[in-house]
Amino acid sequence: MFFLKDLPTRQMVEAYAVSHGVEPSTIQDALSMMRRASLLIRKLEAYFGDHGISQLRFLIMIVIDREPERDALTIGEITERLDVKGPVITRTIKVLVDDGLVRVERDEEDGRTRHASLTAAGKSKLAEVIPGYLQLIEAEMAAPAGEGA
Repeated sequence: MFFLKDLPTRQMVEAYAVSHGVEPSTIQDALSMMRRASLLIRKLEAYFGDHGISQLRFLIMIVIDREPERDALTIGEITERLDVKGPVITRTIKVLVDDGLVRVERDEEDGRTRHASLTAAGKSKLAEVIPGYLQLIEAEMAAPAGEGA
C-alpha cells in the first residue's frame, strides 16, 4: 500500500533525483503510478468487502477458476500462483471452506496432497463479483492519469 496522499513537488523530486543520479521524470512517474494503484486497491478492497470477501479470497477463487481444463488445484499450486506465504493461503482457504465457497479433498494417491476446487456457491460468488471488479479496473484505466482511482 502506498500511503502518500500528496505526492512530492516536482522541485523536491528533482533535488533528490539529481543528487542521486537518477532521472526525475522516472521517479515522478513511478510515484504517480504507485499512488494511483494504491487508490485502486482501496476501491477494490471496499468492493470485495461489500460482497463479503477479501481481495485474497477473490484471488484464490479466481486462480482456481482460471484453469478451465482442471476442476481443482493443489494448495501448493495455488501458493505458487500468488505472492502470498503458504500459511496465509492455508488459513484463507480454510475460511473459504468454512464459507462454503471452496472444497478441499485429499489426493487419493498421496494423502499429504490436498486439492481445492470451487463449490457451486464459489462459482456463483465469482459470477456475482467479476462484473463489478472488471468495471472498476476498466474505469480506472479509462481515466486520464492523475484523475484515476
